[in-house]
Amino acid sequence: MRIIGGQYGGLRLHPPTNLPVRPTTDIAKEALFNILENKLSLEECTCLDLFAGTGNISFELASRGVMSVDAVDIHFKCLQYIKETTLKLKTDVISTRKADVLKYLSTCKKQYDFIFADPPYDLPQLPQLASIILKNGLLNPQGILVVEHPSTRKMDEQEGYLDTRKYGYSSFSFYTHPENVVNL
Repeated sequence: MRIIGGQYGGLRLHPPTNLPVRPTTDIAKEALFNILENKLSLEECTCLDLFAGTGNISFELASRGVMSVDAVDIHFKCLQYIKETTLKLKTDVISTRKADVLKYLSTCKKQYDFIFADPPYDLPQLPQLASIILKNGLLNPQGILVVEHPSTRKMDEQEGYLDTRKYGYSSFSFYTHPENVVNL
């Protein structure tokens, strides 16, 4: 796992092998950030990384100069790794929160410009995840939500759906507020 671009670009990260995660591949992450850099001014973004795992996306966002990243995960060891790596990188833009993501979504009062969700692929609520996030008002009006999911699962029936990009077994589905829907 490595940071692709920005201030820490090229840095290899070595999370513990015993974390209960499935990190986004470097190839898929590079493609994702190529899309995002054409859609958002990352330096002006507040971000939410749901099911943060190794912090792979959080670190990439921090490297590219976002204003802040809230990394949420239920696993203490994942958050411990993110905190330790954040200290090594000497960045203060990443904050961690130990929480069940679905409960967090119903209690969070903040809004974000970019939200990334990489849930376990067998999460029963996966098909409704985008709707839950949008209905709870977590996405700023011009923001972008990306849900990573297995390529075999269709995620295009949610309100606010924009597009899906496939990268092998994993896909990214993009969402925004329904009134802003245009093609990527």
